[in-house]
Amino acid sequence: MNSYSHIDRPSPFTQHSPASRPVYLVAPSDIEKGTIEASMLGWARNAGYAAEPGSLLLVPGADGELAAALFGFSGETEEAFAAGRLAKLLPAGDWHVESALAPEKIALGFGLGTYLFGRYRKDKQRQVRLALADDIRVDVERQVAGVFLARDLINMPTNDMGPEQLESALRALGKHYGASVTSIIGDELLAQDFPLIHAVGRASAQAPRLLDMRWGREGAPRIVLVGKGVCFDTGGLDIKSAANMAIMKKDMGGAANVMGLALMIMDAGLDVELRVLIPAVENSIAGNAFRPGDIYRSRKGLTVQIDNTDAEGRLVLADALAFADETPCDLLVDMATLTGAARVALGPDVAPFFTDDDSLAARLSAISSQENDPMWRLPLWKGYDKDLKSRAADITNAPSGGMAGSITAALFLKRFVRPQTRWAHFDIYGWTLSEKPHAPVGGEAFAIRTLYRYVLELARQ
Repeated sequence: MNSYSHIDRPSPFTQHSPASRPVYLVAPSDIEKGTIEASMLGWARNAGYAAEPGSLLLVPGADGELAAALFGFSGETEEAFAAGRLAKLLPAGDWHVESALAPEKIALGFGLGTYLFGRYRKDKQRQVRLALADDIRVDVERQVAGVFLARDLINMPTNDMGPEQLESALRALGKHYGASVTSIIGDELLAQDFPLIHAVGRASAQAPRLLDMRWGREGAPRIVLVGKGVCFDTGGLDIKSAANMAIMKKDMGGAANVMGLALMIMDAGLDVELRVLIPAVENSIAGNAFRPGDIYRSRKGLTVQIDNTDAEGRLVLADALAFADETPCDLLVDMATLTGAARVALGPDVAPFFTDDDSLAARLSAISSQENDPMWRLPLWKGYDKDLKSRAADITNAPSGGMAGSITAALFLKRFVRPQTRWAHFDIYGWTLSEKPHAPVGGEAFAIRTLYRYVLELARQ
């Protein structure tokens, strides 16, 4: 495995060896009933250790040197990511977990918990590593690398992650795995019929662009990933408040997530034909910014009236989705930090997704439960399609009333995908608001571990 990360960091894993110290997962009942090894039980009771979930107790050996650790764990598989606390609590060195319970999930929780965005600070990364058997280590390390790439890209401030730098990051990822990357930049977008991408990004000092990465074997299952790459969103002329603009560096979270997913797919060498499309823009304010009331013809041919310049993500995705769908594929997925309505509906931790394909929805939902990767299907409710009507154009980008905003945004995107295409839209948050054992506050990956497993299944069919 040859994982890539936008910001280099050592692996949190190592090969299993006799030199690593053991971590024992213990529940409160193990202390109460005395079901752990006698010397450790005596030490735990003398220390008043109750094995509360997420708590750690270091255990010395007969020579007084550190020999092992006890980690409070409820035993519930869905809580395996609590192992992320181990990365913060264990002393430096190599450790292994003595448990047959969900070893992949525990390893993944630990690995994700080692994340530190240290580009602009001198915080030292603690060298705590988890020793794993090779059959587990390789795939877990791959998933951690994909999530870390997404986190790194989102956490980068826009002065260092504008459309130009996002293109450089995609090119670096493509080069690492032997993929080809091309771009259509600035007024060439108009010449090649991407008017909506151009309109949204033309006011920025960095020219808008459409990035296109291709990898894999022709004739294999075709997977197309489209990621919203709005590197910063002021809201445009319908400007956001200061509070709502504060973390808008994350508005390229869709692009970051599809890049993290692409890393997993390419690193695993899956037998697919992969394409990644990213409309990379900055929604800025200048004399040439697009305006409320403007009407643009999209690549699909539909005319779109701009009723709110802060509903820009669906515009750049519309041109990219139409382009992606001009060539038949086996799966088309778009990911975007698209609507606040999605957060109101499901909060910051659960990713809503939309699809008309019931079998696809059922399989994704099943995998998400297995992977502790929360998502929930919302309906493409046809009754709300009428809200997209415009008096002067084919559709509006911002239906009035504000009701069912995530659904109407998905219905907008659906207009740019052919009915026969197997398509899913993910309206992700791209951010963790409060610290979790496996995730610090900041940029976050959503649904990509589930999608990786699904693509793995497609590649094996």
